[in-house]
Amino acid sequence: MNKRDLWKTTLDELEITLTKANFQTWFPLTFINKIEKKEDNRQIIEIATPSPFAAENIEIRYYHQIKEILDKKTGKKNELIFTVKRPIRQLTDKDQKPKLGPLFEKKKDSQKKVRSLGLKEDFTFENFAVSSSNQIAYAAATAVAKSPGKAYNPLFLYGGVGVGKTHLMQAITHKIIKNKPLSHLIYCTSEEFTNDFINSLRIKSTDIFRQKYRRADILLIDDVQFFGGKEKVQEELFHTFNTIHQKRGQIVLTSDRQPREIKSLEDRLRSRFEGGLAIDIQSPDFELRCAILLIKAKQQEINLPMDSVKLIASNIEDTRRLEGFLIRLITEAKLKEQSITPGFVNALLGRVSEPKERKVVRPKEALEVIADHFNVKLSQIKGERRLKKFVLPRQILMYLLRHDLRMNLMEIGEFLGGRDHTTVMYGVEKITRELPNSEDLRVTLAEIKKRLYN
Repeated sequence: MNKRDLWKTTLDELEITLTKANFQTWFPLTFINKIEKKEDNRQIIEIATPSPFAAENIEIRYYHQIKEILDKKTGKKNELIFTVKRPIRQLTDKDQKPKLGPLFEKKKDSQKKVRSLGLKEDFTFENFAVSSSNQIAYAAATAVAKSPGKAYNPLFLYGGVGVGKTHLMQAITHKIIKNKPLSHLIYCTSEEFTNDFINSLRIKSTDIFRQKYRRADILLIDDVQFFGGKEKVQEELFHTFNTIHQKRGQIVLTSDRQPREIKSLEDRLRSRFEGGLAIDIQSPDFELRCAILLIKAKQQEINLPMDSVKLIASNIEDTRRLEGFLIRLITEAKLKEQSITPGFVNALLGRVSEPKERKVVRPKEALEVIADHFNVKLSQIKGERRLKKFVLPRQILMYLLRHDLRMNLMEIGEFLGGRDHTTVMYGVEKITRELPNSEDLRVTLAEIKKRLYN
């Protein structure tokens, strides 16, 4: 085994045992410079490093670990010497290049690169459901993926939780890896960028940190709102941003709010964020939630009936809760060996808890908001008259008290003037049946909920 192959296999084992940050910090530009054979089955291996600081730290931290691997690979007793030396020539294709770590390896195997970056394999453009709430963001993301650095730079995607920001960013990454596998691409969260920078300060290797990030052709950072208040990190990000942007590299950022709303963000960095295209991704509408359910069900190889799809989408608005409910639905259907029907979905929906942060609403508040919305009196909703203008708000109230306030049928009947629980059940089921097919009813319910919870 020649020295290049020997060092490659040594690095392969080190990469498995070390953290990604430590491996990328110390070993990208190392190589075996020479091997000097001695008597008694001994040899001296000289390992080249890019700086005196790197040589000292590798020797202190990893001497015994490297020696153990080399002893096993060579079958000899090795003594290690660490020196400072860089490659004196450009390696050819036939040469074994030093291993640079997941963020910089020029691998033709795109799947390996996808795994090394921690991407979700299903977060692609093909699996992204598009509607009016996100079609502009989708169009911009596909344009960036097709022509990095030429379309929109930077691309800044912002919106609430579960609207698809991370999905679009990872879809861009997937596409670029497929089309331009030799790109120097970095995909990370703001936390990873911050931790890398803090670690480089701790071990006095900021030059390696800067080389790692500033040499990127494409930089994608998720959740940049967390940079707020971190002055030193913001300064480093500012210079990294400028370096990549000046060489026409592509930058993509996501946040839960637009740049001007990120607290304690430096004006110069805010200006950079706003210098390209900033797009607000809205919460998914009913049609988009249906599409998301169908896509997720297909990935699970489940044929989800359309009536059940509409029923779920009309009751759950948050996409992450939507996906969680679908997993639970599929699991329970398999365990109970039961087909997925609207009745089965309804039974499960009744046990889905609302997010903890949602405002607590009292029955009287719901009654007052509904009465005001329909311009009727409280007594008319609670009364016995069965005119249509009273029956509809009465049944919507029953539905909200049952599904949102988690009241049982007897409690609802008592609140509405002593009605029988079967009457309440009928009213709840009627609204549940009509919701998937009535756009007017969905809009009405959404407006009432908005008033109640906001």
